[in-house]
Amino acid sequence: MSLESKNTPPAAPEADDYLERRALRRGSAGWVLLTGLGVAYVVSGDYSGWNFGLAEGGFGGLAIAMVLMGTMYACMVFALAELSSILPTAGGGYGFARRALGPWGGFLTGTAILIEYVLAPAAIVIFIGDYVESLGLFGLESGWPVYLVCFAIFLGIHLWGVGEALRFSFVVTGIAVVALVVFALAALPDFSIGSLDDIPVDTSAAGSNSWLPFGLLGIWAAFPFGMWFFLGVEGVPLAAEETREPARTLPKAIRWSMAILVVLAVVTFFAAAGARGSAAIQEAGNPLVEALQPDGEATTLSRIVNYAGLAGLVASFFSLIYAGSRQLFALSRAGYLPRFLSLTSRRKAPYLGLLVPGTIGFLLAALSGNGARMLNIAVFGATISYALMSLSHIVLRRREPELERPYRTPGGVLTSSVALVLACAALVATFLVDVTAAVIALVVYGVAIAYFGLYSRRHLVAKAPEEEFAALAAAEAELARD
Repeated sequence: MSLESKNTPPAAPEADDYLERRALRRGSAGWVLLTGLGVAYVVSGDYSGWNFGLAEGGFGGLAIAMVLMGTMYACMVFALAELSSILPTAGGGYGFARRALGPWGGFLTGTAILIEYVLAPAAIVIFIGDYVESLGLFGLESGWPVYLVCFAIFLGIHLWGVGEALRFSFVVTGIAVVALVVFALAALPDFSIGSLDDIPVDTSAAGSNSWLPFGLLGIWAAFPFGMWFFLGVEGVPLAAEETREPARTLPKAIRWSMAILVVLAVVTFFAAAGARGSAAIQEAGNPLVEALQPDGEATTLSRIVNYAGLAGLVASFFSLIYAGSRQLFALSRAGYLPRFLSLTSRRKAPYLGLLVPGTIGFLLAALSGNGARMLNIAVFGATISYALMSLSHIVLRRREPELERPYRTPGGVLTSSVALVLACAALVATFLVDVTAAVIALVVYGVAIAYFGLYSRRHLVAKAPEEEFAALAAAEAELARD
C-alpha cells in the first residue's frame, strides 16, 4: 500500500535551493531573550486597554474575567510548551495544528494567528502616536507621519537581524517592566479598598452589586479586556528556528514569560484601581498616569510613567511585528500563502514577510485611526487560534501517545481542555463588546479560506518542515494499519 495520505500535501516542483533561500538565522536567542520577547508581546496591555473592561464588568467583573483569562493562557502556554518541544519550527501554532488537524486545521490556525499579529501592531502604532502627542515630543501630533516613522525605524531594526532585534526589544521591555514596579510602589500610599467598587450599580442587571455593577453578564463582556494582560504571549514558539536548543529553551521561556505577566497583571490592576478608583480610570486612555495625578496635575512621577508607557507600547509594537513576520514566513514557505513572501535576505531576515504586513499595518492605521476596533479584530483572531491550538494538543495526546515529548504538559489533556473551553467562551464574548469588529474579522477570515480552498491547498510544499512532520505522521499511521 502506498504511504501517500490524504493529509500529505502534493510535492511542488521546487528548486534544490528552495529552503536555503528561506532560512532563518539559527541559534540567535536563548531562554532569557525569549522570556523578554514573551513579556514584550504583552507589556503594553498593562499600560492601557485593560481598564475599559471596568466599564463592561466593574472591578469584580474584570477581576473574575482576568482570573479566568489568566487561567486560559496558563493552561494554553503549558500545552504550547509541550507542542513546541515536539515541533520547534517557525510555524508555531500552524505547525502544531497541521500535524493534529490536517492542512485545513493548520491553515485556519495560522490565518487566525496572522490576523492577530497584523492588526495588533496597526492598533498599537496609533496608541504610540497618541502618547507622542500627549507628551509633546518634538511638537508632533498623532497621524500618519508618526506611524510611518515608527514602522520604518522598527522594520529596519528587524531587517538588520534577529539577534539585534531581540536585544533591542529586551532592553525596551526591561524599562517598561521597571516602570510598572515604580508605579505600583508610588500608588501604594493612596490605595483604598473602597476605591475598587465605586462604579454606580445598574440595578436592572441580573446579579448586580457594588462589585458587579453590570451584573453577571458583565463578567463575560469583560473577557476580551482580561485577555489584554496576556494577549500575545503565545507567540514565543514562533522564534523556534532562531533559538538555541529549542526543545529545552522554548518551554522554559514560555513558562517564565507567563509567570512574570501574571505578577504584573495583578499588581497593575489593583494598584491603579485602588489608588484613584475604578470609576475614574474606566475610560482613561492612560489609566496608570491618571491614577498618579488625582487632581489632574502632572507630577514628575506621572511623567516618568507616561514615558515608560510609550516604551511599553514600543516593545509590544516591535515584538508583534516580529511574530507576524515569522507566522507569515512559515505559511508562505509551506505554500499556504504566496511563496515569494518567505524569501530571506543575506542576514537571514524574511524581508517580504516584514515589509508586506508592515505596509498593510501602516495603511490600516493611517486610513482608519481606530486603534480600539483593530485590537478587537486582533482579539477575535486570537481566540480562534487559541481554541484550535488547545484542540491540537488534545488530539495529539489521544492519537499519538508515544510521540517523543521532551516536555510534558502538567495535567495533560485536562489542562488543554480547560484552555479550549475558555477560548470558546472568549470568542463568543467578542460579539458582546464589538459586533462590527467580529464581523470584519469573519469577512477577512472568509476571504482567506476561499483562497486556500480554491487554490493554495493544491500547491503546498511537501519539503517545508511543518509539512514533512505531518507527512511523517501520516506515513507512520499507514504503516501501523498495514
